[in-house]
Amino acid sequence: MKSSINKNPVVLITGASQGIGAAIARVFAGELPGARLALVARNEKNLRTVARDCIKLGAAVEIFPCDVSEEASVAAMAKAVTKHFGPVAVLINNAGKFFGASFLDLTLADFDAQIAANLRSVFLVSKAFVPAMIKRGRGDVFNMSSIAGRQAYPNGAAYCAAKFGVTGLSAVMRTELKDKGVRVCCIHPGATWTPSWSKSGVKAERIMPAADIARAILDVYRLSRNTVVEEIVLRPQLGDV
Repeated sequence: MKSSINKNPVVLITGASQGIGAAIARVFAGELPGARLALVARNEKNLRTVARDCIKLGAAVEIFPCDVSEEASVAAMAKAVTKHFGPVAVLINNAGKFFGASFLDLTLADFDAQIAANLRSVFLVSKAFVPAMIKRGRGDVFNMSSIAGRQAYPNGAAYCAAKFGVTGLSAVMRTELKDKGVRVCCIHPGATWTPSWSKSGVKAERIMPAADIARAILDVYRLSRNTVVEEIVLRPQLGDV
């Protein structure tokens, strides 16, 4: 059986400037020898900090500041990534944002912003990189949904709608790409420690560490090409917060 791992794979991570995205970058840098990381986010300063950490861990790293909800920005980023690294082997669509509001209180602007950040971004970035995977006959796409993409909850009208969309889009992508050598996995994390929890008052031990989400993705990538993990559901051991 052939190894499931490309030599020196190019791994592109969106939303890599903090939280789960930064954890994914650091875990891949430290635990996947030869990885070449393309780190994408809007915050260039934070991206540089994450990049320095990954370089210390032995990875080749370049940053690509980009608003992944904007078509022109994604097109320019994709061109720059391909020119610098060549084709992307692993695409991790992690970028997103959360704003809580009930259906009745939610404004159209806030709804559109969350759809753009969480769902439109997955569509745009995948459209930019998946065709080259199909041409090579090999690739891995990880789309970051959420527990909110499996079950609804109050004050999550826009976020749940966006994440349910990611779940559905991932299923369609998987169905269309499975005979083309491209695996698609949808990730559904529950409460995960990120900067957004820092002022919540919830104790860190009640929340999953972001590095655990990152290692789950890496472990799935390492499986043989005979296997696809369609979805991963991760929850805090003590239950959702």
